[in-house]
Amino acid sequence: MKITIQAPREGEEEEIIIRAGSISPHTFALIEALGGKSSGRLVGYVGECMEILQTELIFYFEAVDNRVFAYCDSEVYEVKQKLYEIEELLCNDNFFRASKSTVLNISKIKRIAPLFNGRFEALLKNGEKTVISRQYVSVLKQKLGI
Repeated sequence: MKITIQAPREGEEEEIIIRAGSISPHTFALIEALGGKSSGRLVGYVGECMEILQTELIFYFEAVDNRVFAYCDSEVYEVKQKLYEIEELLCNDNFFRASKSTVLNISKIKRIAPLFNGRFEALLKNGEKTVISRQYVSVLKQKLGI
């Protein structure tokens, strides 16, 4: 691979041009990084060990006692970001704020049922249930296109 860096002329905007026969996963990751988008990964901690988490495998994030946890199919990881940072980072993905303490992955919802007081209950594909607060029901409906 050849890399060329040139300073733009005065008044020209900086630009990046990629010439490739096909876009490999590495090239796609580079494009995402250059565009400032999420790479689809977060770092999760179990004790002193770190693990790269693929966001599509995360069911939901929950804030408990000033700590944030990522819940996957069978593991729970602590993440260092605050819940609002995760919400901002993943807002264009399948995630949305479901309550004051939860950010939920829509693609992991199996069924949604209404509760009293305008709240909804989501049954996740791993069998867990979580409540969607009434103030966030409109966000869910918008994400689902209903």
